[in-house]
Amino acid sequence: MATITAGDFRNGVTFEMDGQVMQVVEFQHVKPGKGAAFVRTKMKNVITGAVTETSFNPTAKFEAASVDRKNMEYSYSDGNLYYFMDPETFELEPIDESTLGDNFKFVTENMVCTVSSYKGKVFLVEPPTFVELTVTETDPGFAGNTATNATKPATLETGAEIKVPLFVNPGDKLRIDTRTGEYLERAK
Repeated sequence: MATITAGDFRNGVTFEMDGQVMQVVEFQHVKPGKGAAFVRTKMKNVITGAVTETSFNPTAKFEAASVDRKNMEYSYSDGNLYYFMDPETFELEPIDESTLGDNFKFVTENMVCTVSSYKGKVFLVEPPTFVELTVTETDPGFAGNTATNATKPATLETGAEIKVPLFVNPGDKLRIDTRTGEYLERAK
């Protein structure tokens, strides 16, 4: 296993600490006038998502953690298991519902997601950043209604509900940002 020192920290670096996998979010090398230098580190636990701040001695050693990221196609769900297909082996991998984030509500069958795992344990499923989904239900739009920033609720084909401008109608295909759940534009 490769080791890494706190002095080598860069944004995005993953390392093992107390049996947990941490990812450097922000770091700063501090050399005070008196006393020893240290590395102020903001890090995220990649499994739980918790963010903590700690200072390390620059010579502190950690095991480098390699996180596997793989694009997999969402196939179907059965109860609380969601099945993803590996495009190389065509094998289906079941992933528990508890691993999926809130933004999974924008995913339809056959959509490719990025699945992150550590030592074979899946801890994150990221949908595509932008998706195109059809509106199944919303109040009819009104031509000429141009009230600035006025919105109404709309239900998408996945069952997710978002806020959309007043001119959107059922059957419209929309581009959605899955990170924020916001309507971007009508899809062409």
